[in-house]
Amino acid sequence: MEDPATIPFARPPGEDEERKACLAIDPPGFHIRHPPPPHMLKDFITPDDLLFETIHMGPAVVDPEKWLLVIDGLVRHPFALTLPQLKQLPRTTLTAFHECYGSPLLDPYPTNALWRVGNVVWTGVRLSSLLDLAAPLPRAAFVWSEGLDRGAFAGVQADRYQKDVPMGEARGGEALVAYEMNGAPLRRERGGPVRLVVPGWFGTNMTKWLCRLSARPARAPSPFTTRWYNESVLAVPLAASMSGGVDGAGGGAVAEELAVVRRPVWAVEPNSMIVDPPPDTRVLLLTGRRDGVAGGGEGGSADVVVSGWAWSHDGIASVRVCADDGADGGWVDADVADRVDYSWQAFRAKLVLPVGRYGVVARAMSKGGVEQPMHGRRNHVHRIGLEVVGGP
Repeated sequence: MEDPATIPFARPPGEDEERKACLAIDPPGFHIRHPPPPHMLKDFITPDDLLFETIHMGPAVVDPEKWLLVIDGLVRHPFALTLPQLKQLPRTTLTAFHECYGSPLLDPYPTNALWRVGNVVWTGVRLSSLLDLAAPLPRAAFVWSEGLDRGAFAGVQADRYQKDVPMGEARGGEALVAYEMNGAPLRRERGGPVRLVVPGWFGTNMTKWLCRLSARPARAPSPFTTRWYNESVLAVPLAASMSGGVDGAGGGAVAEELAVVRRPVWAVEPNSMIVDPPPDTRVLLLTGRRDGVAGGGEGGSADVVVSGWAWSHDGIASVRVCADDGADGGWVDADVADRVDYSWQAFRAKLVLPVGRYGVVARAMSKGGVEQPMHGRRNHVHRIGLEVVGGP
């Protein structure tokens, strides 16, 4: 790999020089723009105005003429790039779902205000390419990412937003140093001019107003990695998993072996949402119409097509749909579209329902064999109410 010192556009970084590009935090403080309800997210690519926004300490006002990206730490060749220099490097475009984890203040994990998610197209430079130029040393185990934002979140002061990515993911995955979303330059509220993108991971890891990438031997000390964005999970011993103790069927003795551990909020577990029908839809059995759209069936039942999106860091293998809240096991396998890069995947299933009220549920399984929980976790199944009526 070529030494960055021999590349005309690369230069050694000055001490905290990159932070001079931040002119202000305006307005300061937490900001969130909630997404529309799931039934409005019909497009494969989510428009900017329908995608959620989460900003912890306020959006940075960045002077693009002063902006620098510093790559340093445990590397053989530290260097810095201006914005025009970054854009001279080979560019990569990929499609990926983009999901907010939810509030890190809810313990052990958020279970409300979920489905803050969309599907977008990112363009930028591969993180692995920049790290190859810098040549990390063998003991560099993590890449710390720093943003130009600063201030307070939940009463805690921070002089910068800082996250980390294991070196294996940073060099072996498809992370981007991105400067475009959906074909347009990143807006300030999206982290422009440049942000980190780790496809398949929660949005909290995708540092906005990116200014520094540092190779380090351990995890970052930021409150956004130590105090927040770690979730409690059960560590399941082999004996418990073999005896059925995890589901409560193996008796109290096995359950006592389970321990609660904390893990970083990194890769996204399987999730899904129903886009159509909308919540509380009424299907008219005799007329065969639903909200003005053909949807009835024959023989005293209605054909109800259920469709939506499913996603996971490792892709979705299957989606099942039922109309009884999952209580009686009347699941129907859905057709699932192939994944494009790290995109969400469309699913579609047909339910044949007689007159009555129903709780329609979709449940996804990842390619790694992990299935959505029915309740109690942040990625629990999405449920909508639906009624089939006998006509006027």
